[in-house]
Amino acid sequence: MPALSVRHLLGIKYLNEKDIQLIFETADQFKEVINRSIKKVPSLRDITIANIFFENSTRTKLSFELAEKRLSADVLNFSASQSSVKKGETLIDTVNNILSMKVDMVVMRHPNPGAGIFLSKHVKASIINAGDGAHEHPTQALLDSYSIREKLGDVAGKKVIIVGDILHSRVALSNIFALKLQGAQVKVCGPKTLIPKYIESLGVEVEPDLRKGLLWCDVANMLRVQNERMEMSYFPTTREYTQQFGINKELLDSLGKEIVIMHPGPINRGVEITSDVADSSQSIILHQVENGVAIRMAVIYLLASQLNT
Repeated sequence: MPALSVRHLLGIKYLNEKDIQLIFETADQFKEVINRSIKKVPSLRDITIANIFFENSTRTKLSFELAEKRLSADVLNFSASQSSVKKGETLIDTVNNILSMKVDMVVMRHPNPGAGIFLSKHVKASIINAGDGAHEHPTQALLDSYSIREKLGDVAGKKVIIVGDILHSRVALSNIFALKLQGAQVKVCGPKTLIPKYIESLGVEVEPDLRKGLLWCDVANMLRVQNERMEMSYFPTTREYTQQFGINKELLDSLGKEIVIMHPGPINRGVEITSDVADSSQSIILHQVENGVAIRMAVIYLLASQLNT
């Protein structure tokens, strides 16, 4: 059986193109499973997975939990906001306590970049990074690419524009790595203050004009402004941001061509995207959510199959 080249999923930058294709092919099989009347497979009946979230997350946490249960794994949920972390317990202490319960795999979200890498060097369990600070969010990028592949047949050669708060977005960085690895062309668009200085070194062009970017692209991935990561104001007003970098139906219809609209969620309706665009036939936002479960099942299954090797 083909295997991943990695023992942990810490970031897209540690994967190769073969890994991504293997994850997609495995997700294809699991997508069939989750559309059956009996949505469970006994694949991971002897595996215990701990979901450790040091930051709030509803969608990613639910998606991982559902993926784990569909594979028949035993699941432990741990929310740091309600735990001893508040009493000063360290990351290593917390995880060692969980591992002493004989956990095989840890899905972790953490506010500090590199937390998953740190963890992978200190514990025996397989680590899946569910988002570390403004660094990476690999499963989101995988499900985004998978959704493009499903809609347009292939990712190679496609033109994708990522719009919004690129500076604070782990989704943007992981998406750039994944898209470039698969041969897509990538541009970013947003306020100058929210575009990182190093972005062009990743082989990405900056397009300051949203309309020009939309006329160029096949796919627009709209990101929300991450106010919770900002210590200062990066643009004058939300209204001004929406006027320059928000998509509405009028703008979409004026392009004279059909583009695919994506959003990793949660959506700020009326800011980066209006409801009539989010709910339109060009939007694949709900497909992204469904594909998230299949992709996470594939990642967990492939990593678990290496546990005893």
